[in-house]
Amino acid sequence: MNSMKFRRTAIAVTAAALLPFSLAACSDSGDTKAAPPAAGDEAKTGASTPTGDSMTGDQPFGAACAGVPKEGAGSFDGMAKDPVATAASNNPALSTLVSAVKQAGLVDTLNNAKDITVFAPTNDAFAKIPKADLDKVLADKATLTKILTYHVVGQKLTPKQLENGSFETLQKGTVNTAGSGESYKVNDTSNVVCGNVKTANANVYIVDTVLMPK
Repeated sequence: MNSMKFRRTAIAVTAAALLPFSLAACSDSGDTKAAPPAAGDEAKTGASTPTGDSMTGDQPFGAACAGVPKEGAGSFDGMAKDPVATAASNNPALSTLVSAVKQAGLVDTLNNAKDITVFAPTNDAFAKIPKADLDKVLADKATLTKILTYHVVGQKLTPKQLENGSFETLQKGTVNTAGSGESYKVNDTSNVVCGNVKTANANVYIVDTVLMPK
């Protein structure tokens, strides 16, 4: 009887002594795989997104993005809900462009287009053009339409595609893009100051110089 009690006690002690080691082993085996990064971590680390976009990921980028309203129809969230001409009309920095689009009768054309990219000149970009020349262009619907449609590409372009790209525009000319990260140029003259802005039917890259078709 005493011998059986002794054996049971010895087994219990041995089991109690081994239990922590077996639990530790289970815990270690579960940690061999690194946890997947949380959403948005790739932006912090600079890792590329699954779609192959640049290090900016899928978010707007550029110094001028700070001037976009934080709330309302002109904010990034607001613009994403409207077609491109309507979205641009809610952004104060694009008021001259919007006036030109209206003057050329292109509002419906742009709003009804599917999957396009618009290189959108800021008010300051239009201000670089001498006033007499700008007024002349604004009064000539055919020339104005030619210039504005030169800013539109018939596909949604990602930042990655802008790194070394050449794209046909709706005007049937070609725009060339180059750059990386958050720095891109169009036709070697116009800088993207706020890029990858989404609207309901377009990707918008706000630029600091009006593009002129050759």
